Amino acid sequence: MEHTVKAFDEDITQLRGLIAEMGGLAQLSVTEAITALETGDNDLAQKVRKRDAQINALEAEIDRLAVRLIALRAPMADDLREVVAALKISGVLERIGDYAKNIAKRIGKIEGRKHFEPLTLIPAMGELAGEMVHDVLDAFAARDAARAKEIIARDDKVDAFYDSIFRNVVTHMVENPQTIGTAAQMLFIARNIERIADHACNVAEQVYFAATGNTLVEDGGHDHDAQMFDDRDNPPTED
Repeated sequence: MEHTVKAFDEDITQLRGLIAEMGGLAQLSVTEAITALETGDNDLAQKVRKRDAQINALEAEIDRLAVRLIALRAPMADDLREVVAALKISGVLERIGDYAKNIAKRIGKIEGRKHFEPLTLIPAMGELAGEMVHDVLDAFAARDAARAKEIIARDDKVDAFYDSIFRNVVTHMVENPQTIGTAAQMLFIARNIERIADHACNVAEQVYFAATGNTLVEDGGHDHDAQMFDDRDNPPTED
């Protein structure tokens, strides 16, 4: 029995490590995609695009380990919740990586960036979303339910940013019809950042569930589950 418990603990530790690694890469891709947008750095954008394969490989590894844990170790209660949460979180992190890749793919399509005033708003929105991803990974590592709830509350700020950027870009586009192509790319990028923040909230909900055994709805909080994996409005793009 002691041997079995030790083996299970080692598997759980490995699972947490893989989530941390995958989350770190997804967060890095978000940060670098926004930096590439600000600077017009196509080489950095290409790095983000190439990293997506590494993120996808980690998701597959996490899936295999989680399924093996459930099948062979038959975890109960807290342990089962953590394994199930990790399985769901890996899928969400993969989507965050996809959104970062989507942003990176638009970098070379932006023209006249120095004269496109709404561009100045997007990095601040991206920074907020990136911080949400970073902090929710810390909350997962600490199984911190209170921090998970606080991260979800920040989503309203990102949504407000998106609304402001949308209005600014549309106004700029009307006043400067020659910028319509760049404006369309900017709206696409802002939408991807908004979805990154939504997915950080999805991770936070899984953290809350793993830590408490309850959903946020059961505890009177806000629910993002309706958005989990629902990307029909903004499907991933292919290389």
